[in-house]
This record gives sequence, C-alpha cells and structure tokens, in this order.
Amino acid sequence: MKALPLLALPLLLLAGETFASTLRCDKGIASEGDRTSEVLAKCGKPDSRDFIGYSENNSGRSEIQVEEWVYGPRSGGMIYFLRFEGGRLQDIESKRGN
Repeated sequence: MKALPLLALPLLLLAGETFASTLRCDKGIASEGDRTSEVLAKCGKPDSRDFIGYSENNSGRSEIQVEEWVYGPRSGGMIYFLRFEGGRLQDIESKRGN
C-alpha cells in the first residue's frame, strides 16, 4: 500500500496543466485537425489571438504560420490554449487560472 502514494505523485504534479485533443464549446466540439474557421464557428472569437511565427512543414520545403488562441478563463477557472499550424488546430492545452 505504500507504493500507491508514489504512483499518485506524477498525477498530482500534472494536475495544474492538462493536455486534451478536444475543447467543448457552445456550438460544438473543437478537435485537433479542425480549421480556424471551424473553431471560430464552434467556439466564437478567442479572448486572445497571437501570431507566434513560422514553422517548417513536414517536407521542410516551405514555412507555415503558427498562431496561439486563448479562451478563458471559463467555468471552473480553466484557460484553454489552442495552437494552430498552417490554419489547422494542432494542440489544445488547458490550465487552471489564478
């Protein structure tokens, strides 16, 4: 039984920040792979929208635009960070606001 607290420790460390592949919004669920227009239709205008820069695409032959959108804080104090690459949702992170 003493091993249980040691196993729970990594989960507690990650409790402040979460990684998800979807975001529930008023008009639908935004999922990784969605276009920016689809996320706007489902979730509305973000509270913050920042241009991050450019990244090379998978072939390394051209650059794609990288943006970060922020929604929140929402109910429960959660803030959601959405990363778009080339106009497609690549990553959704959430964290509890202060």
